[in-house]
Amino acid sequence: MTEPRLLVVRLGSLGDIVHTFPAVAGLRESFHQAEIVWLTHPRWKELVKSSALATEVWDIETRSLASIRKTLDRIRKRQFTAAIDYQGLWKSAALPFLGRVPRRIGFSSHSVREFGVPLLYTARVHGVEAHIADQNGELSQRAGARSGVAPFSLSLPFVSEEAALQFPESKMDRYIVLSPGGGWRSKCWPPERYGSLCELISTKLGLQCILNQGPDDEEYIAAIKAASGDSAPMASNSSLQQLMTLLRNALCVVGGDTGPLHLAVALGTPVVALFGPTDPARNGPYRPGANSQKDIVLRSPHAVTTYKRSDQPDPSLLELEVDTVFDAVRRQ
Repeated sequence: MTEPRLLVVRLGSLGDIVHTFPAVAGLRESFHQAEIVWLTHPRWKELVKSSALATEVWDIETRSLASIRKTLDRIRKRQFTAAIDYQGLWKSAALPFLGRVPRRIGFSSHSVREFGVPLLYTARVHGVEAHIADQNGELSQRAGARSGVAPFSLSLPFVSEEAALQFPESKMDRYIVLSPGGGWRSKCWPPERYGSLCELISTKLGLQCILNQGPDDEEYIAAIKAASGDSAPMASNSSLQQLMTLLRNALCVVGGDTGPLHLAVALGTPVVALFGPTDPARNGPYRPGANSQKDIVLRSPHAVTTYKRSDQPDPSLLELEVDTVFDAVRRQ
């Protein structure tokens, strides 16, 4: 039987790509010699490459007409057997449709966020699994994979001397990474509590805290530092390659439902995940074929699941006390 030629579409973002890796690993496990081309945003090209799941990784800038035209031309010339759209947006579904891929697999209207997108698919999957990674796996199974998901590993990129000198060597032996941002503030634990957590980690565990600083997080990071007493946490506004190394070598990573937290899980680092409005059963730490006991997920029993964005911490996050989070860190 001839191996299929597959186009995988998952443009972004960080956490979503991490939760797509198990499904593409399911494809690779079933089709060892298949040509699998992964289409993604340029920002995530190196991350996708680090999984070694795709034969090729193509990048596309969907805001550039020239980039779109070039990509559609490449798709048409490659003559793919099937395309799998793990993203479920108009911009992702349109690419294999306009690229004339004969079989196009995606989620049904039950699962997609943008109305009408499934019209561009020839096969629509009504996901029934709880976790988004397993739902992605249902798409892989529709494409012929024996198992929807499979284990995978990420290779660490070469870290330049510049990255190695980012922090004093004496403080980089044993440290904990805090990833306090999250895009929407409603998913973020308050900065003063992160600051108090830094104090406890420093005084009771004797460990350094490193704050992962994302775009537009300057004020949030400053508030954490102001509330951290003498613990002096260090902020890291690093490249993706540096971030991967930082997360992999950490003793533990603490954060909300964020890309860096999910990346830490994929790199094998223990995490303490602080969940509020988003449901950890759907979006929580995920380790295919591994021991899920490795991760600690904290969420108030009073939390109400919603994916509506807000600029204030969700009330359920305020029920997570500093001592509770510190106890989880100590156990990790």
